[in-house]
Amino acid sequence: MNWEQRIDEALKDRQSQGLMRQRAAVSAGAGRWLESESGRWRNFAGNDYLGLARHPKVIAAWQAGAARYGTGSGGSGHVVGYSEAHRRLEQALAEWAGYPRALLFISGYAANQAVITALAGAKDALVADRLSHASLLEAANLAPGRLRRFLHNDIESLKRQLSRGCSGLQMVVTEGIFSMDGDSAPLAEIARIADETGALLLVDDAHGAGAVGDAGRGSCAMQHIRPDILVITFGKAFGVSGAAVLCSTRLGDYFLQFARHLIYSTAMPPAQAEAISAALAIVRSDEGNTLRALLQARIEHFRAGAAPLAWRLSPSVSAIQPLIVGDNHRTLALSDALRKKGVWTVPIRPPTVQSGSARLRITLSAAHTPADINMLLEALHACSR
Repeated sequence: MNWEQRIDEALKDRQSQGLMRQRAAVSAGAGRWLESESGRWRNFAGNDYLGLARHPKVIAAWQAGAARYGTGSGGSGHVVGYSEAHRRLEQALAEWAGYPRALLFISGYAANQAVITALAGAKDALVADRLSHASLLEAANLAPGRLRRFLHNDIESLKRQLSRGCSGLQMVVTEGIFSMDGDSAPLAEIARIADETGALLLVDDAHGAGAVGDAGRGSCAMQHIRPDILVITFGKAFGVSGAAVLCSTRLGDYFLQFARHLIYSTAMPPAQAEAISAALAIVRSDEGNTLRALLQARIEHFRAGAAPLAWRLSPSVSAIQPLIVGDNHRTLALSDALRKKGVWTVPIRPPTVQSGSARLRITLSAAHTPADINMLLEALHACSR
């Protein structure tokens, strides 16, 4: 078999299973509406949970940052790329989240890869929830330590994995709100067990930070814990992109020396840091509280109306509301049928989720109106019939 044959075979296999991924170029993809050359749809596929991607203050901050600093950072933060805008944002994030240090990364994927690969040694064990994000599990697989998975949100399974021990150190890895199921981890219990066993605790709260908790501090604050390492991202509730790692002063110094994604990547543009700072100010404010209340109202509205549907609704109470269809081809057909009714949803299929659990990953935003939710429900009920 040559390279062309191998590639063709892989693509044909994906096609036959209804697993081919496609991209659609859009002119607007955040907030209420998704727009492209071929039409306009109500958008229930994005992660702009508070509607900040189009907030005038966030846009103005990016524009002013570009005017002051230019369009790029000019290099790695270890060379010339670390600006005053980055420093101010890191300090504000640390104060908001209650940590001594915050370090900025270009993406959540890079942050997770950097932290795990910098810390894990050959004799260590990485004990991760089996439904953790691909960036976490891939990093654990690439790191020299051994990956052990515990059953999703199962405390007894976590205890069993940790009790196996190892000749090195152990790290527990989980998410605050899981990206494909929308459910929350029992963080208080996980933190207690990690502390009892001397394991380091890493929580990726990409989908909780900004969207839940007092002042938007996220899932960990809601459950009154402070993990050793907290990863948050800015492409969801903050409406921008990028990520930050919150940690102790000692860990921060360590990552500055050994986190390769931080050392060898061009830093995010200072203008982006200014936009994130503006978004953080909104997240922390009374306006942020109002937006989170609106988001919660939209979630409750949707769940009440979706309860009678033929498909299984996840128990999620977050902005992520998966509708489990099961079969790949039926999931694709349902997504297509909804688009014909003016509703944009995205089908999620294996390997992103388990085989037999293909779904529509419906996401809600404070930017949605009650009329938007009603339209979504009407379209789903019509397709169900």
